[in-house]
Amino acid sequence: MEVLEILKYTIPALIVFLTSYFVLREMIKREQEREKFEIILQNQKTTIPIKLQSYERLTLFLERITPDSLIIRSNKPGMTSGQLHLEMLKTIRAEYEHNMSQQIYVSSKAWEVIKNARSGVIKLINTSADKIKPGEPSVKLSTFILERTMEVEKHPTQVAIDFLKSELTQIM
Repeated sequence: MEVLEILKYTIPALIVFLTSYFVLREMIKREQEREKFEIILQNQKTTIPIKLQSYERLTLFLERITPDSLIIRSNKPGMTSGQLHLEMLKTIRAEYEHNMSQQIYVSSKAWEVIKNARSGVIKLINTSADKIKPGEPSVKLSTFILERTMEVEKHPTQVAIDFLKSELTQIM
């Protein structure tokens, strides 16, 4: 009898306790998820503008290392083809070093595409410079590089810019 009397009080208390425990556990779990979501949202508000700026800078880098842009900025009156060759390589190196830190804001694949574009431009310049004597006027090298650029269906820098654009649309 006494056991039955004790059970009359303990079973309802146990049911109330278990119900309270599970309800509180769910409430705490939801609150933690909400806080986690708010932190992620706040991080996105901070990182998205930085990523956008990085994509802009890398696009500008790619535009600046296109052969026609390099020739216009590097070629000075009275330069030889050898001097122009060295000046273009120096400009590419400086631009690349200036933008290297942007790799932390883009995917590994995007950075690889950018490096490939840079290598493609350097290869085009070097192979073109090999065909022209270093003492020739810089106009000869410029013309040869531009002709070789026209032969390529899609230039490596344009491939990289297109890749950055497609990756950016996925992020947004």
